[in-house]
Amino acid sequence: MASMFDVGQPVMVPARPAARAADSEKITINLGHVDLGHVDLLVAEGVYANRSDFIRTAIRNQIDRHAEVTRQSVARRSVELGLRQIDRPSLEAALSEGRMLEIRVLGLATIAPDVTPDLARATIASLEVLGSLQASPAVKAALADRLR
Repeated sequence: MASMFDVGQPVMVPARPAARAADSEKITINLGHVDLGHVDLLVAEGVYANRSDFIRTAIRNQIDRHAEVTRQSVARRSVELGLRQIDRPSLEAALSEGRMLEIRVLGLATIAPDVTPDLARATIASLEVLGSLQASPAVKAALADRLR
């Protein structure tokens, strides 16, 4: 089976900085053979550095194209954009005040490693993350019925 680069001369593409693990998350997509062939042709012609570069660009273009829908939805849902760090002191403060938190994030939500499953359950009423959630397996399990 021929690889995408078996088309003659090697293609020189300027190096791009690699994304750090904390800045990205790996996903899997399914593409038809013809669509994948088109992507590989554009990579071979040097239009894109690799398949991932093409897919990232296509996704960003679609996000830009639908920016108004996103803006309206974020406002309607009261979603925080970007990074939301949930730390032990803020959860302990909510607990002492008798408050339950409803957290909605578009981006990355991280629950600090020192947050115990009991503290998370006692203070987080609901957690909706459109993007990625980073938390210990024990905290994720404790909040499983509260994740949307």
